[in-house]
Amino acid sequence: MLLAGLCTVDVVQRVAEIPAPGEKTQSLAVAVAAGGPATNAAVTVAALGGEATLLTVLGGHSLAALARADLDAHGVRVVDLAPGRAEPPAVSAVTVREHDGERTVVSRNAADPSAGFSLPILDFRPTPDAVLVDGHHPELALAVARWARGHGVPVVLDAGSWKPVLDELLPLVDIAACSAHFRAPEPGLHERGVATVITTAGPEPVRWSAGGASGEVPVPAVEARDTLGAGDVWHGALAYAVARGGDVASRIGFANEVAAERVRHAGPRSWTAAVARMGEEQR
Repeated sequence: MLLAGLCTVDVVQRVAEIPAPGEKTQSLAVAVAAGGPATNAAVTVAALGGEATLLTVLGGHSLAALARADLDAHGVRVVDLAPGRAEPPAVSAVTVREHDGERTVVSRNAADPSAGFSLPILDFRPTPDAVLVDGHHPELALAVARWARGHGVPVVLDAGSWKPVLDELLPLVDIAACSAHFRAPEPGLHERGVATVITTAGPEPVRWSAGGASGEVPVPAVEARDTLGAGDVWHGALAYAVARGGDVASRIGFANEVAAERVRHAGPRSWTAAVARMGEEQR
């Protein structure tokens, strides 16, 4: 499976309470991991037993080595479009509250779209069963989606927020999985050519519409220990399910179960072993 988009370095600290402005607090634990929508989705695909290739812009800065090490340890193949880039990758400072898993994130997520990188000749072998794009690198997202459309490969969009590139990208998308906060200017997503539109809302049921039909799929009730990246994990599980086939509701149900497993575990990668067992059960 091919996943194209943002890769960050996440510095994650767990605290008893999120500090107020001007307040200092002692962290209970600290972890460093690769982050970003496409990146966490790639880790999910790999944990489920899929072949995950992440196409991203990471660079040669020493901080990028931290992300590469994490991804290598979790079975994700990284194709870096700017290996010689000297600038540091995007860094996210994350604070997670211990008792309920709520988090705050400070990040400069989107790379400067004017920062140049070279797109390879897209010739993926074997042909991936599905691709996921997050739109954070606009040229990359468009190139991958166009390639996928030309090869009959379904395109899943992680639509967390509106980005200008979506005007061009949405007609190339088969499945748009949107957050509850996502707002698109008219026309609607179906009118723009998207066959399946899905909307997530945290613990609330996931809504979908496709081919004139619609419905919702409940989310398992769990005790949340860490919500960091849960949406990204959900998108990765959805893309994995799209590659395996099935109807919309069953794909969403699977993604809901995987994301629920993620939030049960504290830490940016502590959930992968449990998700790997879920993948074994699917196979």
